[in-house]
Amino acid sequence: MQSKSFLRTLTIVHAALCIGLIFFSVIAFTQNGAFEASVDNDIFIFIVPIVAMVGYFGSKWVYQNLIQNLPESDELSKKLQRYYTATIIKYAIIEAGAFLALFAYYFNGTAMHLVIALCLTLYFVFQRPTKEKLLEELPLNLDEKKEFNTL
Repeated sequence: MQSKSFLRTLTIVHAALCIGLIFFSVIAFTQNGAFEASVDNDIFIFIVPIVAMVGYFGSKWVYQNLIQNLPESDELSKKLQRYYTATIIKYAIIEAGAFLALFAYYFNGTAMHLVIALCLTLYFVFQRPTKEKLLEELPLNLDEKKEFNTL
C-alpha cells in the first residue's frame, strides 16, 4: 500500500466521520433547540458521562495495545494495515460515545449531553491522521521509514 493513498484513505475516513458527527450535532440542536440544565427523570444523566469517559480512555487504551503489540519483524504493508485497523477502532469507540450523547440530547434537551458530545467531537477532530503521527507511533525501523517516505 502506498503511503500517499494510505494516508489519503485514512484522512477521508476521518473527515467523513467528523462531518457525520458535526452534521448530526447541528440536526439535533436545530430539531431540539433546548439547552436546559434540568435532570428530572433522565436516566442518561448517569449513562452518558460514563460512556463518554469509557470512550475517551478506552479508545486510547485499545489503540495503544493494538499498536504496541505490532511485531517489529512484520513487513511495512502489514504494519500499515494493522495501524489502519487500530485507528478505525479508536475512531469507532470515540464516535460511539459522541453519538450516544447526541441521542440523549436530542431526546431530552439536557445541556450536559450536548456539551459532552461537542467535547468528544472536538477530541475526534484532533485525532486526524498525519504522516508525522504515523511515523512516531508505528514501530518502524530506519529502512521502513525510508520506504514509507519514498512511496
